[in-house]
Amino acid sequence: MTDSSPFSRRWTVIGSGLLCCALALVVIYTNRVAFFSPLALVVVAAIGLAAVLLQLRVRDRSSDGIHPPTWLSIAGIILALGAAFADMLHLQSELAQILALAAVGVFGVSGAIILHAVRKQRISAK
Repeated sequence: MTDSSPFSRRWTVIGSGLLCCALALVVIYTNRVAFFSPLALVVVAAIGLAAVLLQLRVRDRSSDGIHPPTWLSIAGIILALGAAFADMLHLQSELAQILALAAVGVFGVSGAIILHAVRKQRISAK
């Protein structure tokens, strides 16, 4: 593995710790009923995507050729904003749930594309 240096491991551990803290804050300061809300799913998915993007930033120069799909990120943000402001936009609750689910799906696909590129690059480097 190329990530065997103590410096890169340290940043991986720090990034993982920050992710755990962010998810812990979401869980601690959210009541039980709110977890049935589609917006909670969007927040958790956005935190996961942010963790993947942070991992790309922290990695050494070997991940220079990997870029997140911008159009997917923009689509996910638009869908998430539509779900978050569904009341102000006078959208039906079913449509708000569909928007939230689509945002989660887009964030998941974007993260999967990034992780696949990282994995492919790591395999080709061996």
